[in-house]
Amino acid sequence: MTEIPRSRWGFALGWIAFSALLIALLIDAQTDNPIVYVRIDLASLTLCTGLVILAAVALIWRYKRGNEKQLQIETLRIQAQASDERRRFLRRLDHELKNPLTAIHAGLANLADSGSPETRSEALNSVKAQTVRISHLTADLRKLAQLEIGELEREPVDLNEILEEVFMVAEEDPRAADRRLNLSIPKAPWPLPKINGDRDLLFLATFNLLDNAIKYTRPGDTIELRAFESGTMVTIEIADTGPGIAEDELPYVWDELYRGHATRGVEGSGLGLTLVRAIIERHGGQTTIRSRAGQGTVVAVRVPIG
Repeated sequence: MTEIPRSRWGFALGWIAFSALLIALLIDAQTDNPIVYVRIDLASLTLCTGLVILAAVALIWRYKRGNEKQLQIETLRIQAQASDERRRFLRRLDHELKNPLTAIHAGLANLADSGSPETRSEALNSVKAQTVRISHLTADLRKLAQLEIGELEREPVDLNEILEEVFMVAEEDPRAADRRLNLSIPKAPWPLPKINGDRDLLFLATFNLLDNAIKYTRPGDTIELRAFESGTMVTIEIADTGPGIAEDELPYVWDELYRGHATRGVEGSGLGLTLVRAIIERHGGQTTIRSRAGQGTVVAVRVPIG
């Protein structure tokens, strides 16, 4: 039996109600005393009442059944999407672990076969670098897991202080020496309002964004860290004049371990933006990114005041 969509049931009931109203208006307009007396025996009245109740129950049942079916379809869609995301994550994790493990294996082989101190030193340095890379990856994965289940330490946080501290740390980064870094936060007539949240996590989110901008820009590029109050939210933006991000890659930059084509040659775990999004969402905020290939990128986070 073909199921009639709920929208059609609503349309049909609406049309019946409209028709009944139209007939009532026509009767009222054509007669001076539009009163109709109906005589009906008790058995017929009971039968009619039962039919009306039965029809109403049937409509309610069909509506509820349609809702349950729609809920099942939505649940299956969410489960399929989660399964696809899990498979993509595992493929990316396999790729991120395979490269350093291959390098470690090669370094150990060179260490075993080499007799010269120089070659042995190079092999040891390579093994050390790759173990540090794996250590950073596992540390970031652990932070993500803790963010999903852990409680935030909420307290009034001075965003002006955090932004100034993050900017100072970035200026000391050797990679920032050939970039132009600018900090723009309001001083008058009042500074940024305080945020109720976890200071360490908010510092980490802002630092990750500024560190990404330094990492993926070129010598001579400009990087701006700016913030402003907007209604009940505070917006923090990190803007740069770097190479930008391809339009088809923008929807995936927040995914775990995702690395765009232009960033795969740059050292990183692919979890920086994922951590940022998780931190900001735990604070009740939102993250957005705008980018134009060849012109630059603006990453914005918004967190509620108070």
